[in-house]
Amino acid sequence: MNLKHINSVYFIGIGGIGMSALARYFVAKDLKIGGYDKTKTNITDALEALGVSIHFEDNIDLIDSAFLNPENTLIVFTPAIPKYHSELNYFKANDFQVMKRSMVLGEITKQTFCLAVAGTHGKTTTTSILGHLLNSCNVEVTAFLGGISENYNSNLILNGTDVTVVEADEFDRSFLTLSPDMACITSMDADHLDIYGDATELIKSFEAFSEKIKPNGKLFVKNGLSIKGITYGIEDNSDYSVQNIKIINGSYVFDVKTPNALLENFKFSLPGRHNLSNALIALAMSVEYGLPTPQLAKGLASYKGVKRRFTYQIKTEEFVFIDDYAHHPEEINAVHQAVREMYPNKTVLAVFQPHLFSRTKDFADEFARSLSYFDEVLLLDIYPARELPIDGVTSKWLLGKINNKHKKLVQKSELINEIKQSTAQVLLTIGAGDIGEEVIHIKQALSVAS
Repeated sequence: MNLKHINSVYFIGIGGIGMSALARYFVAKDLKIGGYDKTKTNITDALEALGVSIHFEDNIDLIDSAFLNPENTLIVFTPAIPKYHSELNYFKANDFQVMKRSMVLGEITKQTFCLAVAGTHGKTTTTSILGHLLNSCNVEVTAFLGGISENYNSNLILNGTDVTVVEADEFDRSFLTLSPDMACITSMDADHLDIYGDATELIKSFEAFSEKIKPNGKLFVKNGLSIKGITYGIEDNSDYSVQNIKIINGSYVFDVKTPNALLENFKFSLPGRHNLSNALIALAMSVEYGLPTPQLAKGLASYKGVKRRFTYQIKTEEFVFIDDYAHHPEEINAVHQAVREMYPNKTVLAVFQPHLFSRTKDFADEFARSLSYFDEVLLLDIYPARELPIDGVTSKWLLGKINNKHKKLVQKSELINEIKQSTAQVLLTIGAGDIGEEVIHIKQALSVAS
């Protein structure tokens, strides 16, 4: 891809979190940007406010003429776009340069020092911590985030082009387009089995990713994973390990044991051991990059999180409302651990929207077990995303597997009323579908009620 000849970039699926970060990047490069998405959202609104032209109907006639010259236009699409999409097929048939998002990201990072974060869980939080730490240390960094950073109110940190920080996404084997100088693998739990078929094939793809690291590069792996690298863990014998953990005023205070020293007195405000692990690997990569400990400590203490990753919506002595993107059983377990650690004596109501029929089918028993740990459960219908229904795979079927006396299947229209009927002191909304769009309405209703 030669960007010197590109004047305009058209995104098919521009409202996706990864796509919109790329769009913002090219806006900053003063290119003409436009695109299609099927749904108008806060993300598309924000892009339009930057001057990006977006339409919401798959219609070739709606494409701005600025994007109809194959000589100077790049077309970027996401694998979530169906093969029958008329705009995508038009560009392919008319000799445009058409690339997957991951391929474009790979091309952008080739000319930089690239730090990549891989794993089935924790990518977005880890990437945003790492990007924030580098930015706090005045590194000339561009960080592409898979969520909206609370520190920057954006999914792009743009402070120069010497270094890039990216999520290495295992979906559709996208991360194999990257060649990072430094990378980490946070987890390799079975997921995306609609792509891989089984967990063995998923692990093979992570092994292939580990081989993509540049010569003399460094790979960090969560202690216990089967791939060799610099290890990290919590209160164990890893190369990098969190030690002497305390909780002070709702924040973690801890030390980090490195291969060469003990770095003392870090503060981190995101709840949950999974987030503490994310902070550790971001610190480890920053230390290996050569950044000074005092600035890293200040950067970590100032980190605010990512929207929809254990995001507090209401936080009072009497009632807490937390929203989280968790959409895999292990992620739900991590959220449960964090809630019980922070609020050990309070009743917890979990509202969960399953994401994808295939994932629900593949992990039904695991989802049921994870949800059974909460005091109360409200279950929404499955969010289909890119999929068609699978016979017999419904939220009602999943509900029957949950071992919880206080469980109920509800429609979105009933949700706020059902929440109000509960006496739980902690409310969780969980899921990767459009449940996030309901959060503001729930918050407003509960704020008025209180």
